[in-house]
Amino acid sequence: MDKTVYLDAARRHCESRGCRLTELRQQVLELVLEHPGVVKAYQILADLQRERGVAAPPTVYRALDFLVEQGLLHRVEALNGFILCHHFDCPHDGLILVCERCGGVEELDATGCLTSLTDAMSAVGFTPRAQNLVLTGTCRSCQA
Repeated sequence: MDKTVYLDAARRHCESRGCRLTELRQQVLELVLEHPGVVKAYQILADLQRERGVAAPPTVYRALDFLVEQGLLHRVEALNGFILCHHFDCPHDGLILVCERCGGVEELDATGCLTSLTDAMSAVGFTPRAQNLVLTGTCRSCQA
């Protein structure tokens, strides 16, 4: 998706939820857009400091938290980073595929596949918190 189209859609998405994509939040989102795959908060902080001068870590973390809450980003706990969500506010359980060679990331709707895993957890009385399942391997391009 084109960067301008994505940002316009993100702005409309936030407005439809009754919140604003402020200049700082948009700038953080733009910085995430510049990184293919998983990006870490400290990288966004460094990029923001390069563009704005002084920027404190809490500023970046608050902006990233907002973007996650609005469904524009996914926090990938297993990789200690963030990825873009190309279909805002995913109503499904995600399966995130990360290429170990190029760092590319693809998100799949894994709701159907994860049903038996969820059932098995329920059977033993375990309730997981919502999160995406991350699998690493090699993408089609890198295999070629």
